[in-house]
Amino acid sequence: MQAATPPAGTTEIRAAHRFDLAALERYMAEHLPRLSGPLAVRQFEGGQSNPTFHVAAADQAYVLRKKPPGKLLPSAHAVDREYRILRALAGSAVPVPHTRLFCADAAVIGTEFYLMDYVPGRIFADPLLPGMAAAERRAIYDSMNATLAELHRFDWRAAGLADFGRSENYVARQIARWSRQYEDSKTGDVPAMEKLRHWLEQRIPADEITAIAHGDFRIGNLIFDPSEPRVVAVLDWELATLGHPFADLAYNCLAYHWPAKHEVAPGFDGVDIAALGIPSEAEYVAAYARRTGRDPGAAFTFFLAFSLFRIAAIQQGVYARALQGNASSERAAKFGAAFAMTVERAWALVAALGDGEGG
Repeated sequence: MQAATPPAGTTEIRAAHRFDLAALERYMAEHLPRLSGPLAVRQFEGGQSNPTFHVAAADQAYVLRKKPPGKLLPSAHAVDREYRILRALAGSAVPVPHTRLFCADAAVIGTEFYLMDYVPGRIFADPLLPGMAAAERRAIYDSMNATLAELHRFDWRAAGLADFGRSENYVARQIARWSRQYEDSKTGDVPAMEKLRHWLEQRIPADEITAIAHGDFRIGNLIFDPSEPRVVAVLDWELATLGHPFADLAYNCLAYHWPAKHEVAPGFDGVDIAALGIPSEAEYVAAYARRTGRDPGAAFTFFLAFSLFRIAAIQQGVYARALQGNASSERAAKFGAAFAMTVERAWALVAALGDGEGG
């Protein structure tokens, strides 16, 4: 694909996210010596948290990630952390785009931003992978599983990431963090969310396994080779930190608990995935355990409920930004309904354990 050809899934820059293109071009010309303009910039439809743009210049193509405009929650939209983890993973068994520059000067285009190379390939919005043969679906899910295992096997200490997060009490700190984020962005009282938080706080696992946790590892954040069922880049590292690998694994398995064809969170519930070639959740978890030597066992249900709590808090934040008018997609308003569904699904898991009163 030539750089001048805008990729699928892009639109004109939305009004709420417009910035000074001339200032960007001047900055890039100063810091990228081989740059040849003029720039052509379009916005990716995804990127609910940090607006993301395709930047084309002659035969070169980049992706720009920036903070959104407006008042932001503390510690959210950390594009500087995204840039750091991408640089640390460069050349590892975890495929990531090549980074080009980071700009901390908000005066240039209004917020911090970074540039990385555009990686051509396939991004799958629908985890059911319509139109594919069963063997290719299975191979795609196996490649995703292998990529997650490689991330959790990555030597973060040797990569200089010992200060990328705290290695102790990850789950407790995450519950506290997302509780604060939820409280700061909630648009109404949802008692079930409070009960879910209490249930989680009473059942935090004692183990302290630490790995690089991506935080949003799902098929829609992966680029696959244009013709092979192989992951060529992992995207959207905003939530990455030192954390419990089972939290990533459980989050990656949420599609098994979402209803099929849901507008915001499409999944497998109600579909014969075996006929499609998609592994069962048990098979997927077993493959991960085989690759990493780590089996979540009975703790897996806790991490599923934890992941649902965290994603519910994120969905509430997206919905709140939609009401403020600065969310990065018109789809954001639908996250209000998705939030309610997420809490409901979490309580279904809790109820299956026989202690849904959160005692």
